[in-house]
Amino acid sequence: MIQIYNNTQEINTTAADLFVENAQNAIAKRGKFTVVLTGGSSPAGIYKLLASDAYKDKIDWSKVYVFWGDERWVPLSDDLSNAKMSYSTLLSHVAIPSENIFQMYKDGVTPEEYAITYEQTIRKILGEEGKFDLILLGMGDDGHTASLFPGEAVLEEQNKWVDAYYLAPQKMHRITLTAPLINKAEKIIVVAFGEKKTHALKEVTTGAYNPTTYPMQLIKPVSGELLFLVDKSAAGTV
Repeated sequence: MIQIYNNTQEINTTAADLFVENAQNAIAKRGKFTVVLTGGSSPAGIYKLLASDAYKDKIDWSKVYVFWGDERWVPLSDDLSNAKMSYSTLLSHVAIPSENIFQMYKDGVTPEEYAITYEQTIRKILGEEGKFDLILLGMGDDGHTASLFPGEAVLEEQNKWVDAYYLAPQKMHRITLTAPLINKAEKIIVVAFGEKKTHALKEVTTGAYNPTTYPMQLIKPVSGELLFLVDKSAAGTV
């Protein structure tokens, strides 16, 4: 489903409201809320809103478990870190226990080794079903999501829940949730705004199925809901 909004603020408010709604429902039903955060610039406004006085007390943060969809293989101190952005805008401003936050990076190990550890952690928290309550995703101008980039072997992964690899065009290692795990989620929200997203969004939602070129097409929930929150600029003629 695609929902089109006038501006970024409307998207941020809708996303924050959905985050709260899903958190409250999950905690009421199962006693915890498992969420996957995304990086990049798109979610910063959502996170700041969730950390604001108007929102932060609506969630019992002691029962929230935070993961990430992907990460550049850099430490938390690096400005490229998705986790650093998440801490500065949200996690440092709410009462969430540190043991409930699972960063996608660790010193002293290879990204490939940590991908195995991270998958084990997910299985410990979620069980063998591997069903997150909510996954937030962005979409790149090229139609990638998480670290599922066009033409990379990770797009073919069917068994691993987490994978790591060297992304040659960016000259860095990435670690990412795979499409099979993402697709298990109860709800997936994709945020996209700006005219640079127009072409990719149209191809992803109405074009021929070609996930090697537009990896976002791999995101097809098994039983959950996929929701695109986009502004008029990104929507174009979709």
